[in-house]
Amino acid sequence: MIDKNIIRKFLNGEVQYKQFDKYYANLAKNRQNNLTKPIGSLGKLEKYAIWMAGWQKKEKPTINNFQCLVFAGNHGVAKRKVSAYPSEVTEQMVKNFKNGGAAINQLCNLSNIKLSVIPISLENPTNDFSEEKAMNPDETLSAMKLGYNSVPKKCDLLLLGEMGISNTTSATAIACALFKTSVKKWTGLGTGISEKNLKNKISVIQKGLKLHGKKFDSVIKILSCFAGREMAAIVGSIIAARVRGIPILLDGFVSTASAATLTIFNKNILEHCLISHLSSEPGHKGIILKLKKEPILDLNMRLGEASGGAVASLIIKAAVVTHNKMATFSEAGVSKKS
Repeated sequence: MIDKNIIRKFLNGEVQYKQFDKYYANLAKNRQNNLTKPIGSLGKLEKYAIWMAGWQKKEKPTINNFQCLVFAGNHGVAKRKVSAYPSEVTEQMVKNFKNGGAAINQLCNLSNIKLSVIPISLENPTNDFSEEKAMNPDETLSAMKLGYNSVPKKCDLLLLGEMGISNTTSATAIACALFKTSVKKWTGLGTGISEKNLKNKISVIQKGLKLHGKKFDSVIKILSCFAGREMAAIVGSIIAARVRGIPILLDGFVSTASAATLTIFNKNILEHCLISHLSSEPGHKGIILKLKKEPILDLNMRLGEASGGAVASLIIKAAVVTHNKMATFSEAGVSKKS
């Protein structure tokens, strides 16, 4: 277990965290330039291999220990009819995860990823953020600490996902507060709501933003106002991974919105995170552009539960396998470009 004050200490700048290692990244880049291929011909696969090398501090990154964490939480705002499903579905889906019946189970099996599903007080939804703060600071910190503690000490790549009915509503509110953007433009259909319910969802988010405002100087404060426990746990996991230098694949809209709150602390704190895919939720593209990141995939997915992360992990594995196991020109006896 961690020091109970680790989250506050981190956000106060009192905890050292790992940086991208340019020495190992350069070793990996030099290796890429000597493999039996034209320089740059594997495109972004080369970039991902070098990124993994810099965070793992290895010329040849390893891909044997990928971990997926899926946090689940219930939201009080669900009573506002902002989702096509009732909040009971969160717990039902958690059971489905644990029984091996969900998309993420199949994708983790395919990708050889260890999956951990972590429900957080599902019997106790957060407050409706359109009426009051979703959580008090202690509740927020508790969820963040749980997320921090859930990250293994050794991990080649961490995938972060979530399950929580109505959490796209919370994610949109967070995104609009962070980046001062239009609620109408950034609000999507979530689990597949009707156009009528979309208007209601927009109204609920606008009400919450009017109540809590858009000016935040604290990660804990913005999470307390709008987030679910699963979202706060994702933030805690991202902090733990940065402290330990573990690279991350964020899943989709909710994971990325949660992560983006950390830019209040440091605009560069998400350097160890890649965006696995572009969600069809309109706010996701907006956040990615604001973060100056680029998704690995664009498959029109919007499921959550780290499904996009699991698919993108196969791209990372392809990048590392070619990087590690291709022969160099000298090893293969192949002449280099004259």
